[in-house]
Amino acid sequence: MRFCRFNKDRLGLVEGATVKDVTAALDVLPSHRYPLPTHDVFIANLEAVVSRVRSIAPGASAQPLDRVRLRSPVANPGKIIAAPVNYEKHLDEVRTDGQLNANNPGHTLTIHKAGLFLKATSSLVGPGDGVVIRKPDRRTDHEVELVIIIGRTADRVSSDEAMACVAGYAIGLDISIRGSEDRSFRKSADTYSVLGPWLVTADEIPQPNALDLQLSVNGTVRQQSNTRHMILNVAQLIELASSIYTLHPGDVIFTGTPEGVSPIEAGDRITATVEQIGSMEVVTRAADPVAPAAITEQARA
Repeated sequence: MRFCRFNKDRLGLVEGATVKDVTAALDVLPSHRYPLPTHDVFIANLEAVVSRVRSIAPGASAQPLDRVRLRSPVANPGKIIAAPVNYEKHLDEVRTDGQLNANNPGHTLTIHKAGLFLKATSSLVGPGDGVVIRKPDRRTDHEVELVIIIGRTADRVSSDEAMACVAGYAIGLDISIRGSEDRSFRKSADTYSVLGPWLVTADEIPQPNALDLQLSVNGTVRQQSNTRHMILNVAQLIELASSIYTLHPGDVIFTGTPEGVSPIEAGDRITATVEQIGSMEVVTRAADPVAPAAITEQARA
């Protein structure tokens, strides 16, 4: 199945070019009081939701996908985990491009030595929200990635056990400001983690390590590769992540980007595609200026 979150937190079942409103299926979710859970309740109860959706989908209202605003299919991830330099050709371009490596080629490590990094959950948006260029005076790049959505708690699982922990997959854009600061700082600006256009359940993608992916900007292809070229595959990434973090339902893992990383600016239209998932369009825009009154209030605080 393909689930999207659209408009004002409606749950949609994607079928071809239409979306059925199956929000009523969320009635199966347990209610919670403070302190709220630190995982995504929808993902944690996905099996129950799927069962309910099957019963109500035939009578659900439908509308064209191009008329809805697509939000992130995961609303409340406990963690956004990301894999740096997980494609050999991207590692090569980072090592040779001074703007990508902050003019320190020797500083670039392989993923085996660099490990993984975290992005702020506040950076998460859906394709319909767009990307806001936070620092127009700095180079800002696009990075298309396959994203793993964790479906159950996983603590120090082996790669042989890892695939049973996957709820589904989505397309990710890891937007990056270039510079010498830590990755988690430069990649955690608001709107710099785009997830969408929907969640495809794991049963529909039995071979996630053999998917074509592509990114174009204003119609020009910039990135094109296949997940078979990842240095660490899906199961190995889950094994590595769970060796340090306990993974919980709704945690997402950005699996790394291939070569072709290049700048974007306000007004660009990004189209990201991953085989067996689909495509999402994301428009970039300039940040709104900070109003003088807001600055005054910040100073008073």
